[in-house]
Amino acid sequence: MNHLCKSFSKLHPHPAFRITSTLLHSSRSSTITASSAPEKIALPRRIERSPTDILNALSSTVGFDPTAAHYKYHDDPYLIPTSNIAKKTYAMAQEAGRKAAHWIRQENAKLFQHKEAAPPVPMFVPTMIYNEESQVEATDLEKLIGNVDVKDAVLVYNLLKKNNIVVSEELKQSLMELLCFFNHEDSLAEEYIEERWFRQGVTEKGRQRKTWKDFELAEQIFHEIEDKKPEHYCALIRGMAKYFQVEKAWALYQETIEKGILLDTNTFNSLLQIASFLKESYEMRWDLVCEVLTAMKNQGLMPNIGTLNAVLQTITTIGGYNHPRTYALKTLSEFKKLGIEPSLASWYYMLAIFCRERGPTSHILHDIMNEIENKEFHIQDPKDTFFFVTAMDVCRYHLHDKDLAKRVNNLLHFKDNYNLIGDSYKESIYYRQFFTVLCNTEPLETFMETYNMLVPNVYIPEPSVMEDILKCIDVNCAVDYLPQMWSHMIQFDHTGRENLLNMILQIMITNQPENPELVEKFTTIAWDMYKRLEELIAAGSNRNQRTGFSGALLGDVLTICCRGKDYEKAQTLFEKINNDQNSIVGDPKVMALRAFIQLSIEEKKPSLAITCLQYCVENGFPESAEFGRHIHSSMTLDEVQIGKIKRYVGADALKPSKVDEEEGK
Repeated sequence: MNHLCKSFSKLHPHPAFRITSTLLHSSRSSTITASSAPEKIALPRRIERSPTDILNALSSTVGFDPTAAHYKYHDDPYLIPTSNIAKKTYAMAQEAGRKAAHWIRQENAKLFQHKEAAPPVPMFVPTMIYNEESQVEATDLEKLIGNVDVKDAVLVYNLLKKNNIVVSEELKQSLMELLCFFNHEDSLAEEYIEERWFRQGVTEKGRQRKTWKDFELAEQIFHEIEDKKPEHYCALIRGMAKYFQVEKAWALYQETIEKGILLDTNTFNSLLQIASFLKESYEMRWDLVCEVLTAMKNQGLMPNIGTLNAVLQTITTIGGYNHPRTYALKTLSEFKKLGIEPSLASWYYMLAIFCRERGPTSHILHDIMNEIENKEFHIQDPKDTFFFVTAMDVCRYHLHDKDLAKRVNNLLHFKDNYNLIGDSYKESIYYRQFFTVLCNTEPLETFMETYNMLVPNVYIPEPSVMEDILKCIDVNCAVDYLPQMWSHMIQFDHTGRENLLNMILQIMITNQPENPELVEKFTTIAWDMYKRLEELIAAGSNRNQRTGFSGALLGDVLTICCRGKDYEKAQTLFEKINNDQNSIVGDPKVMALRAFIQLSIEEKKPSLAITCLQYCVENGFPESAEFGRHIHSSMTLDEVQIGKIKRYVGADALKPSKVDEEEGK
């Protein structure tokens, strides 16, 4: 540096440069002096980040938009599903493409030798295929256990045993734990998110049956171990209890008591969960719970949230009203003294205990909401996902409380609590209950605000919910919403539901609008309804399995078309009624025939009016004479037409009645 400064000073003998050179020299000297002192560099602690942290940060800046389709669907109006079936089909089709790609990669592993990523991503690499002739080592078994490949792990273990290769006790323990947890079956891969989401919910009763595979490898490994440790007993007891082999699980537990083998807390929790299967009477179940809890205390074990939920689960199986409630409140109190806070699963069990279908009304949900409102929850128990759907069910059937339903819904959308909604089946039930309670208790205008915000991207109403909405529209005479409802029924594939179609037709007939624009829309809706039903019946794809139209439905459509003064459509409908009498179930209402005759008179179509009169006579309508007299007096007819009317209703029927004479006067 000094050499450079001197050289530049010769080239540039300016005073300012000499000053700069002096400053640089002094600065370098001070830097050397300072650097001689030891410096400590404090490295910040590494913050563990998940693969989606950046996406979550970006998403938090935007917020939740209920009017937008889910990100898994393409952002294209023609590719966004608008029905429950389409939602499932689109998502599963996309996942089926991934499965096909995995299968092609696996079946043609030799063709995919290039490296997609460095370091390699395990998901991009074809998996190893094992058969009876494979040369395996203990490390292969260890990898399979780590990758949760249950069936391959069983095959490799048998090969190791066949080839007399020693497997360590720790590895045997890991294999036995894997087999007990999955019951010797491969689980659904984690990457198949949509299949997990759209998998239909299974009721708790459907799961509570013995599915444990007796005398399989897990039990063989257990009996082969000479020096059995507590870990071996814990794994087998928990596996048997999980898959409801309750007798063997309890027998193993008794064996541990006799031999003085200490178990862990989660094993005791699994025993508490099957208490209702071990004892029949309610008192004996509670005594068994107390016995297991006492055994835990004697072994110096501290209960956890799983213990609390297991006890509450057993209490839900105890009949009556007073005893279960007393046991549940005592349990909550004792566990709070231990510093164990309830999870959402705990509150789900409390609702199941207090808000029974045929029991007295309980307002415990108010107390629960006061306790957990504005709190964020994370999954601690598989039954945590049952709370929101059960709480909304209580709001609808048990309490009929819209304000409480809104509080539950606000809690669901608080921070990341929506992750605990469960699967698509639970989500659909939740919104079904939410919409029903709001529809039956809120003003229609307020309810429609919620409806427009959530439908169709978040929730698609089932036919039962759509029926409640139509009833609410009928009660409030809010026929302006009918065009929107019909448009949504087309999107949601509800056009084959005869009960919904009849409801819409009755609302349009009962609430005759004065607005010409709305009258025209009603006519369009009725005609569209008829054409869609005609296509369904012709294709034989109507879900109601009807072989033809009903006379009442065709009559209602005819009435609306006549009110809309659309004679061409009305004529088509009447000809359908008249020509297909043998395939039409029932007769149209007399109101529809009267409207068609009146419209024929206005359009000066005497032949069609007389044909309608003939239909009325042949089907025994008592108003036939009135119709004939009205046609005769309102139109200019020739002799042939007058003769037809006389032949249908008789000459005496054409004479003015006393009512007509008085009206003429």
